[in-house]
Formats: sequence, structure tokens, C-alpha cells
Amino acid sequence: MDKTKKSRLLNDIALKTFPGGINHNIRHYDPYPFQTKRANKQYIWDVDDNKYTDYWMGHMALILGHSPENIIENVKQQIDYGTLMGTTNVIALEFANKIQEIFLCSEMVRLSSTGTEATMYATRLARAYTQKKKIVKIEGGWHGGNTALHKSISKPFDKKSSGILEEESKNTIIIPYNDIEKTADIIEENRNDIACVIVEPLLGHGCIPIKIDYLKMLREKTEKIDSILILDEVITGFRLAFGGAQEYYNIKPDLCTFGKISGGGFPIGGITGLKEIMEKSNPIKQKDDLCWIGGGTFSGNPMTMVAGLATIKYLENNKSRVYQKINDLGDKTRKNVDKIFHDSNIKTKTTGLGSLFVTHFLNNEKDDIITARDLESTNMKNQYEYYMMLMSYFDIFFLPSHNGAISDAHNIDDVNHLITSTDKISRELKSN
Repeated sequence: MDKTKKSRLLNDIALKTFPGGINHNIRHYDPYPFQTKRANKQYIWDVDDNKYTDYWMGHMALILGHSPENIIENVKQQIDYGTLMGTTNVIALEFANKIQEIFLCSEMVRLSSTGTEATMYATRLARAYTQKKKIVKIEGGWHGGNTALHKSISKPFDKKSSGILEEESKNTIIIPYNDIEKTADIIEENRNDIACVIVEPLLGHGCIPIKIDYLKMLREKTEKIDSILILDEVITGFRLAFGGAQEYYNIKPDLCTFGKISGGGFPIGGITGLKEIMEKSNPIKQKDDLCWIGGGTFSGNPMTMVAGLATIKYLENNKSRVYQKINDLGDKTRKNVDKIFHDSNIKTKTTGLGSLFVTHFLNNEKDDIITARDLESTNMKNQYEYYMMLMSYFDIFFLPSHNGAISDAHNIDDVNHLITSTDKISRELKSN
């Protein structure tokens, strides 16, 4: 609070302007969030001119760092040609053609402006194509704010969300993450009316990797019962590998959603998948049985398309170097953070894959984190204090208790600073 006095004053104003003072629920943290003034490369500055090494990286969307020069130059050039056309445009076509080249399942593409829209439209497409009602999702899975999927997101998992009617999510079935036997039984019980199974290949809530055998089971089961497998790659697309989790796990879904990284720092969402499913949204062919999946005023807008295309092309031309670098830094972080705490007799598990990670403080009941429900047995207070200490004393920013992301702008010195800062914190905790 001593170092963020201007932020405190602005937060008082924000509380009178925005409900809770924020425009995304997770952006609040106690005693108040700092107000950001600017960001560049791996750094972010608040209004009090504190400079932080940023590991939140725009909700994990900025794999090249804040405001990469080549992205900014392309965006500046596009401004002279137009920022919003509201028509079909050649840049969106080029962008979508590139998506088709990259994702295993990509035969056709439909663009939106957010991941929430993308997952909403993907499940609607699945229902239209299969003529079935039920949607199967993971306990703890987050697929944006759309109504049908806003169920069993965080503890208590059976709590109903205010404003969402019970009948609006009655056809949403919950399955336990990484539990092959129980999940297979639930799918079998509902096999005749399952339109789709939607799953994050890396559970965003807790940054928990999916077990490959579990993912293969979902693929086999959905094929067997003529259901659609949707991989929600809003986080993992272009993150775990250039071709996302589909490339990383060598699994081909029927549909996938993407967003975040593919927008190059601008709003983006999209669905891609098999032609026969995607064609259900074709207004030329489906005059009597059209699946309305819209798109939105800003879908395929040239600013996002230019930034996204420049990002994707840069990753394509530098993928060996970029992914080797950020994944190695991620591995180093996970390994060393846990070692430091363990050496101080503090039980932790830093979960994640590749360049994504988050540190959990374990109690005696658990030795690992493999489901969202496992998070209930962790010490959330210690986790929160760890990230607040990094922010307050060492100018390292994680959105407290949320995933960290390493970008191409980060370097070994940044990671070493995180590791040495963690060591100082662990020694302080041990002495107390």
C-alpha cells in the first residue's frame, strides 16, 4: 500500500464506477489492484511508476510480450486502410487460411471476438449437427461466461450461479477431470443424448495438465456414441506448441475453439473444425436448418486480423527457437520453485506445462494436483501471500492465485530473479 498510493486513490473512484472496481472478476485482489499505466516487452508499469516483471501477460495471451515491434508496425499501417469495415475482407481470409494450415481438425473456420462466443457457438453447432441436447464438461472447466457452460466452475462446485436459471443448464453434465473410469461411466449412462464433450487440454483453473490416456478415452468414447469432441484451445492454442494441444498430444478433435494468442493483443475468438459440422452454420446451404452462430460486429476486424496474422507468422518462422526457449524457462521455473520450498520444508506443487505454471501450497492430505477439486485441500492463503510478496517486495507481477505465463520477451535473468526472490521468501517463511 505504501508503494501504490495513486492506485489506491484511483481504486476508490473505480469502486464508484465499475461494480467491484473491475471489468473482469479475477482482476480484483486485496487490498486493491494497482492501476496500470503502460506495458512493454516483459514489463508493466503502474500509475505510481513501479515497474514489474509481468508473468500474467494479458491473461496469458501475449506470447511475444507486450507490444512487439513487428506487431505494432503492422497495426499502424492498417490504421490508414481502415479499423473496422463490417464487410468480408482479404485479411480475415488470409488469417483463416493460416488457421486451416495449423490445427489438425481445421477444415473450415468461423471468427468471433471472444473465447466466450467461440465456446457458445461450438456447443450450439454440436447440438445442431447431432440433434442431441446434452453437453458434457469438466468439473472446474472454464469456457467463458456463456450460460450453458457456466456450471461447476469453482468450489463449491454444486453451487448455482446467481442469474442463471436451473433449466438453462439442466442439460449440462459434469465429469471428473482425469478420472477415466468415472467419466466413462457417466458418458455411457447418457450416451444416447450427448451432443458434445468439451474439455480444456490444460485445465485453466489450477493450470492442471490433462492425462493423455484420459484425453484418448474422451476421443474414443465420443466417436463410439456419435458425439462431438470439442477441444477448448483458447489458452493452449499456439501455447503448448505451434499447433496447440492437438499437435502436443497428437489428438484430432471434431471442433476446437481458439483465441488469446491468435489475436496478437487484440480481441479474438474462433471456431474451427470438420467441414460437415461447420457447414451447419452456412446461411447459403442451410436455409431451412441453419445453426445461428453469428459472429459479432467486430468478428474478423482488420486490426485483430493484422495483429494476429503477424503473430502467427512470427511464431511459424521462429517456432523452434521460441518454443524451446519458453518451455525450457517454464521447466526451470517449476523445478526450482518447488525445490526451494521443499528445502524449507514447505510442501508445494507447481503445476503446468510448457510456459504456463502456478504454485500450489499443499496440505498433508495431497501430494499432487490432478483435478480442480484437489485445489480445495491446498492452502490458498499461503499461495495468495506468496504472490503478493513477489509483487510487493520484488516487483514481480502474477495475478494472485492465477496462472503465470512466460513470453518470448522474458529471459533467463527474469526467471533467475523469480527463483532467487522465491528463495528469500521461503527463508522468511521458514524463520517464522
